[in-house]
This record gives sequence, C-alpha cells and structure tokens, in this order.
Amino acid sequence: MKVYVYSMRDFDEKPDFERFCKKYDVAWEYTNETPCMENLDNAKGFDVVNIITTVIDKKMIDRWHEIGVKCIATRTIGYDHIDYAYAKSLGMGVIHITYSPSSVADYTIMMMLIGCRKLKHIMQTAAVQDFTLKGKIGTELPNCTVGIIGTGKIGKTVIEHLRGFGCKILAYDIYESDAVREYAEYVKLDKIFTDCDIVSLHAPATGDNYHMIDKAAIDKMKQGVILINCARGSLIDTQALIDGVESGKIGFAGLDVIEQESGLYYFNRMGEPLNNPQLAVLKSYSNILVTPHTAFYTDEAVANMVENSILCAKDYIEGRKTVFEV
Repeated sequence: MKVYVYSMRDFDEKPDFERFCKKYDVAWEYTNETPCMENLDNAKGFDVVNIITTVIDKKMIDRWHEIGVKCIATRTIGYDHIDYAYAKSLGMGVIHITYSPSSVADYTIMMMLIGCRKLKHIMQTAAVQDFTLKGKIGTELPNCTVGIIGTGKIGKTVIEHLRGFGCKILAYDIYESDAVREYAEYVKLDKIFTDCDIVSLHAPATGDNYHMIDKAAIDKMKQGVILINCARGSLIDTQALIDGVESGKIGFAGLDVIEQESGLYYFNRMGEPLNNPQLAVLKSYSNILVTPHTAFYTDEAVANMVENSILCAKDYIEGRKTVFEV
C-alpha cells in the first residue's frame, strides 16, 4: 500500500508516521500543505490519501478519483468535512479513526472545573492586579448535576472519570449502553436541559442534531448553566449561545469547537481578519473560554491517530472489513 499524507506536522506526527509506516510495511510520502486543487496531483500513483480536517468537496474527490486514489483516510474521529457519500458513489473508500478517549474526556472535565471556579475571570482580573473576591465565588462539582449528551467512547469516559467527583450524572443517547448505566441515569433530552447544572456535548455532527442547542433548548436550561462543547461546533447555534450569555441564562461556556472553524484552527492567522465575527464576540466574554480544537491533543492521541489511519486504510485496500469505513 502507498499512502500520500497531507497536512503532516513535522514537530509531532512525522516520527509516528516514520515508525508506523515502517512497522506495517507501508510506502509513504507527504506534504505539510493542506489539500487544495494545486497539490492534489501529488497523490498520483498512491492508493490512499491521508488528511486531517480540510473540507474535501466533489471537485477534489473527482480529481483524486481520476488519478487512481482508492481511499480517503482522515486521521480524525469526525468525517463531516468529507463529501463521503459522493466519494463512495465513485467506489472510493472513506476511513476515519478512533483515539484515546481520555484525551478529550480529561479536557472536558478541566473545562467543567474552570467554569465552576470562574477561573478565566479570576486570571483576567489577577493579570491587572485586581485581587478582590467579589464576583468570583465558585461552585463545587460534587454539588452539580451533570448532563452528558452522547455516550460513545468519549462521553462514556467522561462519565467514568466524573464518578470520582461524586456528582449526579444524567445521560442521553439514541443508543443506550449498559456500561454507562452503572454510573449514570439515561433520561430524555429535555430532562438534561431542565435539570442539569452542567451540560456537556459528545455527539457527532449530523443533519439530525445540527443546532441541537438552540434558543429553545437554552431557554429550558437552568439559570447560570455551564455548557461545554468538545465535540463539534455545529451542535450549538452560536447566536443563540451569545444571546444566552447576554441574558445571564448561560453562566459559562467552554468551547473547544465553534461553527465555521475550518480554515482557522491549526493555522497561524496572526494579524489577519478571520471572517468570523462571532468568534471575536465569544472571546470577549469573561465567562466564555474558547480553545482552538485542542481537546484531543496529547502524545497518546496523536500516535493513535497516525497508527489507526494507516491500519484502517490498509484493511480497506487489502479487502478486510473495518468498522471505521464510513
């Protein structure tokens, strides 16, 4: 199997690609550039293209198909950035991966604690030598009811890690898990909205759950609710979130993902207009913490992403069944 890797990062991914391609006897070449029409022909003669989060549209898929690429492998859990239905209609495989769920789970709980203890506000005021206490009183996590929306690998791991804090945990998923029931109570989605002090999102981006957190959902939530999103930006209606912060309904939001983040995150845009005015608004609040889609970013997870993108593509090319084929 021959793999052409796009968006390859020398400072962390390259050693893993060298190690795992050698281990699994895979020929590979790479570019640090993201896929674009000008560099798609780099993949001529390769079986697989390996990408990250770049939006892959029909025109790009057509070109790869024309030059003989058989499979698109994304080293991400999500694959909504690929027009996968079109690729599959051409007979091309589309592969995604899994990685250590503890990476995102730990980051999620960190966001919860930052929200409970108003840490962003404390750090901002301390930076200008305001060491007063007014407006900085926190909430203890064991006294909170936490709602987890989506109980796949990451949501389940958040629940398992939260049990040590002693908080009450409610869960919602269209596919319920007996393992989750050991630590959490499955309830209707509306009960998550009405009963929880903290609501954390761990669902994939699909047409069915686009803007699942909208004005109607936020209106049902407790006053001062903490909202965490380390999943996909499209799960939250950003304007409804901003309105909820302005009204005081939302007490804190921890956002590792936002709408329209493609083309921003993982690039140096210093000094450039970002064409995302809502991001500027979100970052202006002392009770919103925005991070650039880094919840996944641990040494373990990066190694998993590289290895699994190679293994899953190899399975596809060699005709073996893989659960990570889209």
